[in-house]
Amino acid sequence: QVQLVESGGGLVQPGGSLRLSCAASGSDFSDNAMGWYRQAPGKERELVARISRGGITATAVSVKGRFTISRDNAKKTVYLQMNVLKPEDTAVYYCNTYPSGWFWGQGTQVTVSS
Repeated sequence: QVQLVESGGGLVQPGGSLRLSCAASGSDFSDNAMGWYRQAPGKERELVARISRGGITATAVSVKGRFTISRDNAKKTVYLQMNVLKPEDTAVYYCNTYPSGWFWGQGTQVTVSS
């Protein structure tokens, strides 16, 4: 059973940066496209960014130019570099395959507030 463990969240002021990490157990990591998702209070979970097995990336319009997804297959880890954070980026952030197919982890809380 693949497990996903997200980390790196926290409280940051508007305009600040955070780098999220997601470590995956199991042997299937490099065979899958991966994505970062987020869920804000009262809203549905949404895809923020995705990366193919070969490293091709795509980001949501709302975060384009500010968020960058990357992966390290040797470490079975996917990252999300978040810059110029805005209050509307406040959410619990999760990683999963793209499209999502594994069990969800606990996520990591990101709060952008002054």
